[in-house]
Amino acid sequence: MNPAPLWTGGQAAKATGGRNTAEWAATGVSIDSRSVEPGDLFVALEGPSFDGHSFIAAALDAGAAAAVAQRRPEELPETAPLLLVEDTLAALTALGAAARARSEARFIGVTGSVGKTGVKEALRHCLAPQAPTAASTGSLNNHWGVPLSLARMRPQALYGIFEMGMNHPGEIRQLTHLVRPHVALITAIEAAHSEYFASIEEIAKAKAEIFEGVEPGGAAVLNREHPFFTLLVERADAAGVTRIVSFGRHPEADARLINCSLHGGHSTVRALVGGKLLDYCLGLPGAHWVMNSLAVLATILAVGADLRAATAEMATLKPLKGRGARQVLPLPGGSFELIDDAYNANPASMQAAFEVLQKTPLGKGGRRIAILGDMLELGRDSERLHAKLAEPIEAAEIDLVYTCGSNMAALHNALPKARRGGHAADALSLAPLAAAGLRPGDTVLVKGSQGSRMALVIEALASLEGDPARAANGE
Repeated sequence: MNPAPLWTGGQAAKATGGRNTAEWAATGVSIDSRSVEPGDLFVALEGPSFDGHSFIAAALDAGAAAAVAQRRPEELPETAPLLLVEDTLAALTALGAAARARSEARFIGVTGSVGKTGVKEALRHCLAPQAPTAASTGSLNNHWGVPLSLARMRPQALYGIFEMGMNHPGEIRQLTHLVRPHVALITAIEAAHSEYFASIEEIAKAKAEIFEGVEPGGAAVLNREHPFFTLLVERADAAGVTRIVSFGRHPEADARLINCSLHGGHSTVRALVGGKLLDYCLGLPGAHWVMNSLAVLATILAVGADLRAATAEMATLKPLKGRGARQVLPLPGGSFELIDDAYNANPASMQAAFEVLQKTPLGKGGRRIAILGDMLELGRDSERLHAKLAEPIEAAEIDLVYTCGSNMAALHNALPKARRGGHAADALSLAPLAAAGLRPGDTVLVKGSQGSRMALVIEALASLEGDPARAANGE
């Protein structure tokens, strides 16, 4: 059975002001010709190092229903289905706005320095069993990703969850006016992207831009214990958002933690949310995820969904690839556990990951090992912030630390010699060094900013096939 069209040529032309060269109907939207599905509308964006118009033919060959383009590539026949527009990014944004306008869903906007993708996925996981739910895919949270995610939203959805990211002031302002959320959640504010801001307070002000797009009568969801709680409340009020739903340990929090028990692979939580006492098992480990779960429940309270049904889904939450996913891998004489947290990193998320590693049980004779790449976009404080990681590493009783990158050299030098596993210039060079030092029973955390390419270490360790010498030899 063929899915109903998401966009017809007529609808898309009306939304974008473009002109169709043929009739078409699309069941999805894509901006990457490599992942086009049959029936997709391919949008040919122009980037700093590529031009999507060069891939229109490949997208159509892969089954795309049509392509949004600023011009017809010479190799395309006259009959090729195109939606011709003046600017393809503006057209994608217009499609997103049209999808938002035709929707009757309750919209949730999520931002924060840490945790926003995980919390967005947890909200999707908890709300989808209650009603049709749309959400951003992965980390599609910028000026391309947000309109793309909106354009993919089916009209039948009753909840829409959209992540908004930024590394400069003003960026969230544009995104929130596009999403127009009914509920705006700020997960946490930490020293991330601080290269572009004079202080953490400036980061808080930039995150507070999300309130400017909140629909009348909407709500802001905030951590009641955060140092910038009062500032964020003031910013919300200035934007016309007077309903504040808070979470945390604070006695006045609307979603209040009463107690919790942390374990290696999960946590048990008791919380008072909207006056309801809730006991639940959380399938994601770590104190940071206990707090994230309260943020999720506060948001569900704010959006008016079923709290008890949501808590029932908490136990089945699983870590995402690059964000805590685990696998047990073979070694001669046994195995080791690999924690893949390689997608991104900042000081707060590093500390949270170390605490999870500390709680994870070891095999017989095993050690806790951290393989760390540079934290990026930390500005003039970068060297100090990297060196300072030695403190939570010691507190978490991590036995051995391997590092790579120019920034992580500061941490390597700050560690006592007994904890230094080794240092390399980059992830590719570090992978065989770290692999050669593994032994059965170890639990290994791999973490770093995406630009440090720690996924290469994950790939190397996952392909050992029981023989660390192969990685050590570059095989």
